[in-house]
Amino acid sequence: MKIYFASDFHLGIPDHDSSLIREKLLVQWLELIRKDASEIFLMGDIFDFWFEYHTVIPKGFARLFGKLAEITDQGIPVYLFRGNHDIWAFDYFEKELGISLQREAVIREWNGKRFFLSHGDGLGPGDSGYKFLKKVFEFRPNQWLFNWLHPDIGTRMALYFSRKSRYANELRDQKEIRESGKIDVSKERLYAFASDYLKSDPDIDYFIFGHRHIAVDLPLGGKSRFINLGDWVNNFTYAVFDGRELSLMTFRDGVPAALTPAD
Repeated sequence: MKIYFASDFHLGIPDHDSSLIREKLLVQWLELIRKDASEIFLMGDIFDFWFEYHTVIPKGFARLFGKLAEITDQGIPVYLFRGNHDIWAFDYFEKELGISLQREAVIREWNGKRFFLSHGDGLGPGDSGYKFLKKVFEFRPNQWLFNWLHPDIGTRMALYFSRKSRYANELRDQKEIRESGKIDVSKERLYAFASDYLKSDPDIDYFIFGHRHIAVDLPLGGKSRFINLGDWVNNFTYAVFDGRELSLMTFRDGVPAALTPAD
C-alpha cells in the first residue's frame, strides 16, 4: 500500500475547457492510485479560487467531487491542505466528501520515516506582504463581509486578483530563468525554512511542500530531503511513498512515469 502526495491543480483556470481537461486527467489519476493507496494527500490549491458561502459552493468540478467521494467511501483517507488559493475552504469537504481538512503543517511517520507536510505558503524568511494578507484573509470578520457579496461578483473579483498575483510570480520566475538558466531552489524560502527547521528537529526525513510549482527532490543534509511537488498546470507531477522510498513521478500523458531531470 502506498501514500500519494500532489498539489497545485488550480482548477478553473485559464478557462473552462482547459481546466476540464486537467480535471479529467486528475480523476483518471485518482482512479488509478485508489487501487494501491493507503492514504492520499492533496497539498493545497486544488482550485484557483474557492469560497464556501453558507448555501452555495462554486460551480463545476462534479467529476472530481464524485471521484473523491467514491475514494473516501471506499475507506481510503484523503487529506486536503488549505493553500493560498483555497484558504476559504471550511466544512464542505469534510461533511459532504469525507475529506479531512488540514489548516496547519503536520508531521506524520510511516515505517520509521518522518514527514513534514505543508502547502508552504507563508513559511520561510521574508514575504512579509503575503504574510500580512494571509492574516487579513483568515480574519473572521473579513470572511463574514465577503460572504455578503453575491457569489458571481465575489468569485470574479477573487479570480482577477488571484490571476494577477500568479502571473506576476510566473513572470518573475521566467526572468530569473532567462538570467541564470535555472531557478536555484536552494535559495528558495521553503528550502531555507526546512534547513532551519532541521536545527530543532533533525529527525525529519522528508519535507514535502507544494505552492512553488517546481518539481524538485534535493538533499538538505544528513538523511533529510526537500521535496516540492510541482503542479498540475504544466508539470502534472506527484510523489509516492512505497514504505521504503519516496519518488517524484509524472502523469503528464495519463501514464505514471518517474520524473527525470530533463522533465
